[in-house]
Amino acid sequence: MLPVPIPAPCPPDQSHGHRVAQATVPPGTFVMGDSSGDRNPFDGETPRHPVRLDGFQIDATCVTNSDFETFVDDTGYRTEAESFGFSAVFHLLVESDRGDIMGPASGTPWWIGVRGADWTHPHGPRSTLHGLQDHPVVHVSWSDAVAYCAWAGRRLPTEAEWEYAARGARVDAKYPWGDAEVDEGGWRANIWQGVFPAVNTMEDGHLGTAPVRSFEPNGYGVWQSVGNVWEWCADWFDPTYYAVAPEYAPRGPSSGRKRVLRGGSYLCHPSYCNRFRNSARSQNTPDSSMGNAGFRTIAV
Repeated sequence: MLPVPIPAPCPPDQSHGHRVAQATVPPGTFVMGDSSGDRNPFDGETPRHPVRLDGFQIDATCVTNSDFETFVDDTGYRTEAESFGFSAVFHLLVESDRGDIMGPASGTPWWIGVRGADWTHPHGPRSTLHGLQDHPVVHVSWSDAVAYCAWAGRRLPTEAEWEYAARGARVDAKYPWGDAEVDEGGWRANIWQGVFPAVNTMEDGHLGTAPVRSFEPNGYGVWQSVGNVWEWCADWFDPTYYAVAPEYAPRGPSSGRKRVLRGGSYLCHPSYCNRFRNSARSQNTPDSSMGNAGFRTIAV
């Protein structure tokens, strides 16, 4: 398929201070699910199935620290990580005193529980947002993202809307830019390079998050839908849902324990987390926060 011309971005949405530029996604039908054979067996990326959606406007980028700060300044909102008093930080990024380190997460020792880690202190209490205003906000739970949406008059994208927007009109493509691997012809996304989780050679220029307008947008003008940070979606997660999903505007299961995350992050690597793909899925509990997950919103 020939490259799709990148449209000029829509003006930022001004509702309640939400100033993120918009990408317009036209109505259409696409085939949702893994087409490359790279699926993770327990994530439910199959069966592939047709999905028909109305057109919509979605944030061209993730919500940034600056965007989230406007929301907090306007409302006084306190995130769940701030209420709980801790969040998960990748071990090579921790900036805290020894007494603030709670220890590694069970089964994933590269994640460290750090007291005082939150969206304003993304690497721990000794870190700040200096130089990170245009990076995606992290340490925000699904519930925090929904609270932002309520203030902005927006909503989280459904999982189907997210994948359709991420594909950028490239039918069956593995990535938003096509099927070329992430390092072919220069780095195309912020993921891990080197030996995970000990050595990141930073060939893409980033150990942690990158500014939201790094690399190139896809055919719809959507920036960094894969890599950088995981993005919360509206849906409950169920690995069997694709087998029963309706064709028109699926909205996920009616209930569940965990919410869908999409897109992978700066920690993804083929040897560990091969989820920086259009169809890749993950999940976490709605109150969970970590240093590699954020969100983007969609117009109501």
